[in-house]
Amino acid sequence: MAIAVRSFAKINLGLYIGRRRADGFHDLRTVYQTIALHDGIRVSVDQSKQARGRGIEIECKCDHPRVPLDSSNTCYRMAALVMEALDAAGTVTIEIEKKLPVQGGLGAASSNAVATMLALEKALGVRIAPGRQREPRRGKPRLYTQAERLRIAAQVGSDLPLFLVGGTVLGVGRGEEVYPLADLAAMAMVVVTPEVGVSTPRAFAEWDELKGEGAHRSSGNDELTQSLGSDRLFAVGCALSAWLRGNSHDGAPAKGGGRAGTLSDLVRAGIENDFERVVFSQFPELRDIKRALERAGSRYASLSGSGSTLYGLFGSAAAAATAAGRLQRQGLNAVATRMLTRREYWKRSLV
Repeated sequence: MAIAVRSFAKINLGLYIGRRRADGFHDLRTVYQTIALHDGIRVSVDQSKQARGRGIEIECKCDHPRVPLDSSNTCYRMAALVMEALDAAGTVTIEIEKKLPVQGGLGAASSNAVATMLALEKALGVRIAPGRQREPRRGKPRLYTQAERLRIAAQVGSDLPLFLVGGTVLGVGRGEEVYPLADLAAMAMVVVTPEVGVSTPRAFAEWDELKGEGAHRSSGNDELTQSLGSDRLFAVGCALSAWLRGNSHDGAPAKGGGRAGTLSDLVRAGIENDFERVVFSQFPELRDIKRALERAGSRYASLSGSGSTLYGLFGSAAAAATAAGRLQRQGLNAVATRMLTRREYWKRSLV
């Protein structure tokens, strides 16, 4: 029996890039937020005698050239790691119903991989054990825990672990260290997905060029570069903390599960996405879309991840729907949607 899972997208509420680390990644600070747009994932496992070995097949209901059907697909890599961790045998078939943009900054490939993990666990009847991961035995974990899930997810990609939390999530490290935050209100929003795709590695390289990190390294000023990066992320942490506290004097959540003054706090704290500084110069049309969102009444607009998707936050579902219609008439691929709280995320994930 095939197990179906909704693979929800995410946006970034602010994304700050720190220094480049020894492992080649960058230190990051961001707040991830899951939203209602999604792909569909269906996973089936054949454990019959005819399928005793391990095999993985990827099928995609799309003809997009940037969706690989081989071992480079994140769903394939996830399935291989989960089957290995569980010491399970069988042929895994993964069907991807693609609705989210590829290379769009919405975490589609990462979300697809985590949805594959969840569907595969259910298909195999896996129970997630409580407590810490114990010492391995013969290279296999004695318990399949949430910690093991997070480790596997981070092995596939930096922003996969957020989809094992859902809702409003703080991301640090290279983005793989995730901490659940009190859910923000499920705000209405408009998501615009342009035709262009943005390469995240290229965007990071252009950021390094902009910040002159290569020059610092070649001149032997590594310590100075690291200090500047650390100081900047410390300041960013203070800004994010101020925003997340909201403007209520006692720190109490606002009605509806969100924090008081979320939108106004977001603007006042100056939360921004660093990638805009390099991506907008490469793709000026993306800057134009952000301005179009603002003209359509968005209270806050931003690039998500490294792009190319942009989003705008609105005060109501009606305002978002009106804005989406206006942007569609301008020839933009705009859709009205909303944020998903953690509870909604998990309730709606399994179809």
